[in-house]
Amino acid sequence: MLNMTALKISLEKGREAANKYAFGVSITTIPQVITAVLLTKYLAENPTILETLEKAGILIFILLSYYFYKASRKGKMKVEELKTKKELPFLTGITLSVINMFAIPFFCGIIVLLDTFKLFSFYFIPVLFFTLGAVIGTFYILFLYGKFAKKIQQKTGKLTKDINIILSILTGFVAIFTIIKRFI
Repeated sequence: MLNMTALKISLEKGREAANKYAFGVSITTIPQVITAVLLTKYLAENPTILETLEKAGILIFILLSYYFYKASRKGKMKVEELKTKKELPFLTGITLSVINMFAIPFFCGIIVLLDTFKLFSFYFIPVLFFTLGAVIGTFYILFLYGKFAKKIQQKTGKLTKDINIILSILTGFVAIFTIIKRFI
């Protein structure tokens, strides 16, 4: 959703507006990363909670798979329309980033992966650098989406049409994989 919106803003309002949008998304990444660090540390100290989260995750991915399937039946994925010219891309970036439900679990997964390979520590300096890296990386990828919006639009016409069915299949596979892992 965030990437598609960056493309849309760049195509409709230009690269400068897309950069403001990317900055808004990036600023919102800071509390998301810090929340992910705290949550991951808490979960590491309380492994029984992981069982409950895993069960809830199965339900969430099944519901997401169904949602994306239903959306694919309606046609193209619809990105929120920017209703007026007065709407600010920076605030749009903040708003969409706040409602992005995948950011915190994504950062939790990255932290767990890095910790598994002893590449992460829950001390202040490593958390600070991880947060800065996430913010810079988020901004840069959205900046690139804005910069290459026209090329991306030309090359992904069919893909963007079928994005909901692809998301439905992916979330369905995650749900099935989690069920198999949980019960076998």
